Amino acid sequence: MERVKKMITLFIGVIMALTLVLSEAGMVITAKAEGGVTLKLHYHREDGDYAAWDAWLWPDNGDGAGYPFVDEDGEMVATMEVKPGATKVGFIVRTADWTKDIDKDQFIDISEVISGTVHAYVESGVEGAVKEYGGDVVTGTKLKSATYDGKKTVTVLFTGELSKEQLEGFYVIGRLGEIRVTEATLAKKASDSEYYYDLAIESELESGRNYRVGFEDEEYPINMPIIYSTQEFEDKYTYQGDDLGAVYSKDKTSFRLWAPTAETVFLNLYKSGDPWENDLTDKLEMKPAENGTWQLDVQGDLAGTYYTFTAVLDGLNVEACDPYARTTGVNGKRAMVVDLDSTNPVGWDSDLNPHGGEKINDAVIYELHIRDFSVSEAGGIEDAGKYTAFTKTGTKTAGGNSTGIDYIKDLGVTHVHLLPFYDFGSVDENATSTEQFNWGYDPVNYNVPEGSYSTDPYHGEVRVAEAKQMVKALHDNGLSVVMDVVYNHVYSGKDFCINRLVPGYFSRINADGTYSNGSGCGNDTASERSMVRKYIVDSVCYWAEEYHIDGFRFDLVGLLDVDTINEIMAEVHKTHPDVIFYGEGWSMNTDVTKENVTLCTQQSSAKVPGFAFFNDNIRDGLKGSVFNTAETGWASGSTGKERQLISSFLAAESWSKDPTQIVQYASCHDNNTLLDRIATARSDLDRDTWIKMSNLAAAYYMTSEGIPFMQAGEEILRTKVKEDGTYDSNSYSSGDEVNCIKWETLDDPEYAANLEYYKGLIAFRKEHGLLRLTTTDEISQRVTAAEGLDKNVIAFHMDNSDKAVEDETAEGIFLIFNPNQKETTVTLPEGSWNICVSEGKAGTTSLGEANGSITVSPVSAVILTKGPAGSGASTGTSTGTKPGINGGVAAGAVALVAAAVAAIAIILTRRKK
Repeated sequence: MERVKKMITLFIGVIMALTLVLSEAGMVITAKAEGGVTLKLHYHREDGDYAAWDAWLWPDNGDGAGYPFVDEDGEMVATMEVKPGATKVGFIVRTADWTKDIDKDQFIDISEVISGTVHAYVESGVEGAVKEYGGDVVTGTKLKSATYDGKKTVTVLFTGELSKEQLEGFYVIGRLGEIRVTEATLAKKASDSEYYYDLAIESELESGRNYRVGFEDEEYPINMPIIYSTQEFEDKYTYQGDDLGAVYSKDKTSFRLWAPTAETVFLNLYKSGDPWENDLTDKLEMKPAENGTWQLDVQGDLAGTYYTFTAVLDGLNVEACDPYARTTGVNGKRAMVVDLDSTNPVGWDSDLNPHGGEKINDAVIYELHIRDFSVSEAGGIEDAGKYTAFTKTGTKTAGGNSTGIDYIKDLGVTHVHLLPFYDFGSVDENATSTEQFNWGYDPVNYNVPEGSYSTDPYHGEVRVAEAKQMVKALHDNGLSVVMDVVYNHVYSGKDFCINRLVPGYFSRINADGTYSNGSGCGNDTASERSMVRKYIVDSVCYWAEEYHIDGFRFDLVGLLDVDTINEIMAEVHKTHPDVIFYGEGWSMNTDVTKENVTLCTQQSSAKVPGFAFFNDNIRDGLKGSVFNTAETGWASGSTGKERQLISSFLAAESWSKDPTQIVQYASCHDNNTLLDRIATARSDLDRDTWIKMSNLAAAYYMTSEGIPFMQAGEEILRTKVKEDGTYDSNSYSSGDEVNCIKWETLDDPEYAANLEYYKGLIAFRKEHGLLRLTTTDEISQRVTAAEGLDKNVIAFHMDNSDKAVEDETAEGIFLIFNPNQKETTVTLPEGSWNICVSEGKAGTTSLGEANGSITVSPVSAVILTKGPAGSGASTGTSTGTKPGINGGVAAGAVALVAAAVAAIAIILTRRKK
């Protein structure tokens, strides 16, 4: 390998020296290229195994995409036609699950290349690329962008200064012919590589049409003013109907597409959903209809027929999938007409939300990835990684412990939050490998279930039927279903169906033609536009109605506007009043396309009543910032955080003091797991202490006012360890080995005990209405932070002495949280108190009584109730040493024996390992 690196370095030096000599001799410009810049990335591996690899390439002015390696004269080459105006191309050589050859973004400089072929030679395991120009390369000053001002000026940006002769060679051309440039003048020199020139044109350009500027035998697209957000456009082209897409009946199917800028639209009917098959059966011209829509009725029973639309835009034919597709063929390229009634499972008509009628604060939300749930062989679950795995009951580990849906039901959570399962683009449904993995935050078809989770991605009705079977199985087991939705961006801005059919409409695009990128995913959704808003509202309503979804978690909802979110909730609640809504309200930099738009961030919570937001204050307060893994949190040893954590517990944040709008959590799919995050920051401590800290954090957020939320597996000490032994903090494509639920750990007493502790916490929360108050006034009247405690210790007294709190039998609850490495003694309110949570035990039965005061062991929580302890449900157990109780009955002989047995079992298990 060292020899290869030296050879690459030497070759780079030779090429650079040769390029300099040729340039000085005037020999680089050897020929005019036909068209723009073509990049050919040559990749070499010593093992000769290229089957799993491709090149992810992106221009600095556009989106990325995967390019396959093709054999060209014995070399493996990925070929990309570079978008005009690009000055560099980024590259990552990767596998389908995003294993990278070199784990960093790398770039190929093409800033001086006007046209021709650029070769880049990449050696596996070696950083950088050797660049070589083809004989057709033309170098020189390069046009980067062209922008029309809406009147009679086109401003062009060049990488260098133009000569007088060059200034006389411009022209503008559109669908009706050439528009003369009357004058070209230097407008501004921003830097040595940025020269702006104004081109005066003899007539105004037609809005909504495409034009190009001609320069030295090349033509470049002009960025036109965005008219989509003007009142005039919206008044004329906002369609209010409910029949977009394909409306099926056995007698006919009615097709309607919104494409207001199209000159003509055709409906293409196909025999299969396989995009590589040339099996077009009919091409039918659609009729223009109201508000920019196109409509056509096709007689007969079309169920199972695949279709696309072709829009003619400025004389060009653009084919795309139906934005309102209900299902598709493999990889979502062709929509399919589907008889939705035929996909309903038995009993679907009577299927209901098992937690209908309950408040959002009654929810305990469990975040789960569909593939993670069942893919491990240790779970013994058939249809591993598929929707139908949720229908399997009676599954167990080798040791006889329940797995799968039986396990989740027994855990006691109320809602299962499923990571995205609409059709996404980061997994190839046609690939032979069964080990592809992605979280799925890459939307392609918003109203279509993802095909890789179905047993048959080739026949569109199968994914629909199996997704419904999954939902019904969860409902039948008392579990409501939350769908993770990602309306803030799409997988590829330029390839998304709406942006193809109505160029750029769905996305926020800047004046220079680049996408606004607050999401960090390449494009932001223009939710403020009327037909984008309608599309999102229609989509959410569709999932709630057709798939019986009980809640929606919005990814990066801070990029969407409050009017869209309010309309979604209003429309869904008309027919499904129990559906819950929450999301990530982070503030991000995005360029909205209208004035007076308010984005749906935490700070805007008062403008979206009924919508809840993730609380990063409690998350980071408990374990440390997600942006600095060396930082500790209150539960892991940081001091001086009492005030912050008290406010979070009381659901009294600066951005909201409404407990129905605050999601309390310590971990989710993003960043490290809870245990990994604590272990990373506290590598100086032992595993037992990490577990105690993790459970302290869990006890804190699980009993806080607000809405508790947990990552699947947190209760069994979930960890994500990479091959090099480090913790994976972004496992979106890391594969099954890292991400799967480790069902086998249930047979280990350490993990089983931790599970019991979580089950006890969940049962305790569900038992006590004092933990689920729904108004700021109730909390302020009934929950008080205790004073006079040791530093870092936090305690609360919850009062129900008037017995007026709904779903509460106790007269009061007293909660103590001790993050210190030493025990603390706390004075109790007057009376006798039942101990329900102490050290490693939690539940609704009494572990003993205390009065006067109680001693709390290091890094642990104690929770007591006054009056009845609860319904008598079993008490959960985790690892611990001894109950630290003074002033009353110790914890009872039963608790001592149970703790001792658990400790001995753990010791014996560890000796076997």
